[in-house]
Amino acid sequence: MHFEGIYTPLVTPYHDDFSVNEEALAQTVEHLVAAGVHGIIVAGSTGEYYAQTEEERIWMMNRCAELIAGRVPMIVGTGAIRTEDSILYAQEAKKAGADALLVATPPYAYPTGREIALHALAIDRAANLPVMLYNYPGRMSVNMDEETLDRLGRSPNFCGIKESSGDINRVHMLARDYPHIALSCGMDDQALEFFAWGARSWVCAGSNFASEAHIALYQACAVEGDFTKGRAIMSAMLPLMGVLEQGGKFVQCIKYGLTLRGIDAGPPRRPLQPLNKDDKRQLAQVIRTMNTAVSAITGETI
Repeated sequence: MHFEGIYTPLVTPYHDDFSVNEEALAQTVEHLVAAGVHGIIVAGSTGEYYAQTEEERIWMMNRCAELIAGRVPMIVGTGAIRTEDSILYAQEAKKAGADALLVATPPYAYPTGREIALHALAIDRAANLPVMLYNYPGRMSVNMDEETLDRLGRSPNFCGIKESSGDINRVHMLARDYPHIALSCGMDDQALEFFAWGARSWVCAGSNFASEAHIALYQACAVEGDFTKGRAIMSAMLPLMGVLEQGGKFVQCIKYGLTLRGIDAGPPRRPLQPLNKDDKRQLAQVIRTMNTAVSAITGETI
């Protein structure tokens, strides 16, 4: 599988009682497909998989597969502490019709490079689907190091990596030493640098509500190779990225951004809490300013 374009880690809309808002979920999928995203990720951290039961996660896979209906690829996250649980989610994802898996380092366990590789290889053997690896040491405490990546070379299914370390030297290393594992941007404020180093895809939660801007940056850099235009778009987007990453309110911001598009994404599940009025006002203003600037650069109305 070739990962190309904008991949949106889908939010899970909730009612005020924290049950899944199925109508809003369907609206979100339709919104993303119509906007032109290139793939949808189910059970990413933006989807709050960590706050869902096993039954809910499996239901989400199957319902999203029905809603997407093959119009864009569906990637399913297998994140869990126990390898056995990740295997279960991978197998259920295959049954649901997933096109690929997102395989992260097990959190909290603090595994070695070899142990991460054995974890991922066990998932691969159980499901035999294309895999995008997910390196996020800020949440998982460890990197998928060279030992991990070398061991995963045993299987051609490991064909992409969402790199979210924030370490530009790792971007250089991955692009130069592991060209067979497609580089995918997982650090929004480094998107321009990722594209400069050959990334062909971007996993970006902000595309839940700002698909047009994210697609515009991808189009300018990865498709047109116009990095002058790309820098202008990136400059317009940086204030939004700053708001999303400050204060530990990432998921809340994504959900409220979608609500501003007319889709009620609802509150996050606890322990997270919704944005306050000041946060909402700030986010709305930053989005308006960004959309105006990106529209002026691309000539397209957002």
